[in-house]
Amino acid sequence: MELWYTEQHSDDARFSLRVERQLYCGQSEFQRICVYRSTEFGNFLTLDGYLMITEKDEFIYHEMIAHVPMAASLSARTALVIGAGDGGTVRELARYPSLERIDMVEIDREVVSVCKRFFPGVACSLDDERVTIYYEDGLKFIRAKQNEYDLIVVDSTDPFGPGEGLFTKEFYGNCCNALTDRGILANQHESVYYREYAEPMRRAHKILGGIFPVCRVYQAHIPTYPSGHWLFGFASKGIDPVDGLRAAEWERLGLRTRYYNTALHRGCFALPNYVIAQLEGEPGESALPGGGDLRAEGGLPGGGG
Repeated sequence: MELWYTEQHSDDARFSLRVERQLYCGQSEFQRICVYRSTEFGNFLTLDGYLMITEKDEFIYHEMIAHVPMAASLSARTALVIGAGDGGTVRELARYPSLERIDMVEIDREVVSVCKRFFPGVACSLDDERVTIYYEDGLKFIRAKQNEYDLIVVDSTDPFGPGEGLFTKEFYGNCCNALTDRGILANQHESVYYREYAEPMRRAHKILGGIFPVCRVYQAHIPTYPSGHWLFGFASKGIDPVDGLRAAEWERLGLRTRYYNTALHRGCFALPNYVIAQLEGEPGESALPGGGDLRAEGGLPGGGG
């Protein structure tokens, strides 16, 4: 008998992985946590039925959410990671000797425990002496911080359930207050391909643009995420992610990466027209076939978010 894990990406589209066996499944205080072994992607983690990471492609997400802001802010000394219980973002940030302090806020202690057990290659830096883990609500944690972090990475789940509050104006405003004068915020920004994901992405982008002087969007190809086309947000109090890229300095660090490089860094901010249309459009509008009013029909200027 064949076993398959299937995730609903829209009312009419699904994504499936062949499963060899279930490794773990349990209910924490906040969500249902399951780990499966797949034939193609190795171990993978789901939270409330949504796929979070797989052993095969997690490096793409974690490298892009960490190295893009760090390459634009190599002077960063303090970093805060909100969410990211799997440890992958912390793993990438811990590769920078210049970071003196990495705080991580994760609401669900059980997620960290499960990932240490089943994803040791992802959670390998959570015991780094520079890392402090706070098991509490990121919304409450950030309210008390002022001018404290050079970098904040919001590595949240999708805007449903425990992650919903991490896409609000209050939260992003508090993040801005917690950043130093040249601080940078990076966040997972959802996708625009399916409407369920596009609407919260558009709202988050609009909120960030009303708070930060610099607000850009960049992209990566992550095979197991909805549509495979995933977006990230870059917001700062003054540093531009492309003009501010310190490519030569970053390359001298000698960090070995599997996805990120400085040429890709520049290119990932050049967005497709349908993405630009979604970012600039009104709620309910789509630049995809069958999705409503196609603003892109007349052509859109190229450029970033």
